[in-house]
Amino acid sequence: MTDEPVDGIQRTPEEPVVDGVADDGSTSTSPSASISDARSEIDGDSIEPVVDVSGMPVPMEPTYVAPPIVDAVPLSSQPSPAPVKRTLWSTRLSLLLVAALVGGLAGHYASATSSSKNGGVTIDAVTNKPGAAYLPNGMSIPKLIVKALPSIVSIDVKASGQEDQGTGMIITKNGLVITNNHVIAAAVSSGTITVTRSGSTKALPATLIGTNPIDDVALIRINNVSGLKPVTFGNSNGLEVGDAVVAIGNALGLAAGTPTVTSGIVSALGRTVTAGGGSTSETLTNMIQTDAAINPGNSGGPLLDSNGDVVGMNTAVAGTLSDGTSAQNIGFAIPDATIESLLKQLKAGESVVNHGAFIGVEITTETPSLQAEYHFTVSSGAVVMSVISGTGAATAGVKQGDIIVGINHTSVASAQDVGSITSALRPGDVIVLHVVRGSKHLNINVTLGTEPKA
Repeated sequence: MTDEPVDGIQRTPEEPVVDGVADDGSTSTSPSASISDARSEIDGDSIEPVVDVSGMPVPMEPTYVAPPIVDAVPLSSQPSPAPVKRTLWSTRLSLLLVAALVGGLAGHYASATSSSKNGGVTIDAVTNKPGAAYLPNGMSIPKLIVKALPSIVSIDVKASGQEDQGTGMIITKNGLVITNNHVIAAAVSSGTITVTRSGSTKALPATLIGTNPIDDVALIRINNVSGLKPVTFGNSNGLEVGDAVVAIGNALGLAAGTPTVTSGIVSALGRTVTAGGGSTSETLTNMIQTDAAINPGNSGGPLLDSNGDVVGMNTAVAGTLSDGTSAQNIGFAIPDATIESLLKQLKAGESVVNHGAFIGVEITTETPSLQAEYHFTVSSGAVVMSVISGTGAATAGVKQGDIIVGINHTSVASAQDVGSITSALRPGDVIVLHVVRGSKHLNINVTLGTEPKA
């Protein structure tokens, strides 16, 4: 059996894209959040860990730290020919304050009530089933789960006396599975990888195909399988803050083959998250933020839209602020657009070395709705949502609202393009950013810095 073409993976037709920028301006120092990846680590001697979920805290390592972000001025670098209802950068706080779980529990009707006696106590009971939770488009979460589960696997990695657990998504009928790089990192030089399909208890051997630690994505193959059901990729570029999402994964490694399901909304877009553990770190850009619960073991699992299509890969969860305050309901997922852009390289068996170069901006992909609402003069590029103080971008004069349309004479059409171009560069390299600021086209020399450490 030969592989299906990478560009033949299932995806949904593109829908009209909507406002995806959430916030931020030039930043100053503020308390940063400790953010943990969603991988589950257990003792190598125990295959079925005993977990007291009622009270025992679960360690989450390595930690992830979000750079300080402060809401700032509106789009000062763009023309404003007409007033708009809201500013691009001030919307985030109000949206987050009203964020709530989506998918209310359907009403429970006692249509068939009966009385019975148990040990001399008379009780009333009903015979109808409990009501399902529904998403805004009318899809019930139980039906969405039935659609998605055949394409989701639990992943177990054993190496050097350690055992890591995570989740993966089947992307081809002959067993290619996408997951987070940090889930399988221990098996890069040695160790074994096995996967367990949903509804099964049989662990199947798998082979590592390609890794990308920069974007925290890896590709593995389940050995000697065929006829599997792949996931369908959705349209992460069309996400809007407030959209309903469902997260599925091998939470806490409780039982392989029986994933945990949580639901919520998209609470922000275009986040930059610095991930690190020990002496290493990586900066993940253009991340989806969600309040759907993400736990250790969820890493590599799907973030689904209300149609059951993959719009992201669950990767990290916020932990505790530097002042000891606990963050609540803040998780992060890699957009499916980023994953799709990496598949060809991963399938070819290529592995990326992270040189740690960092421009110093938070960006998101420009969409038609952003262009219409904020009167951008170009239709594609990477919108600068914030400039991080003390970085090369800040020193060079890059501004919030600039649109990056090229780097070193290579065209940029999305936030993913920026990451792809800079991944091969090193701290200290000087790049030429081609940006559009209002009606002006500017070339700005930026000296690349080093990714923030966790």
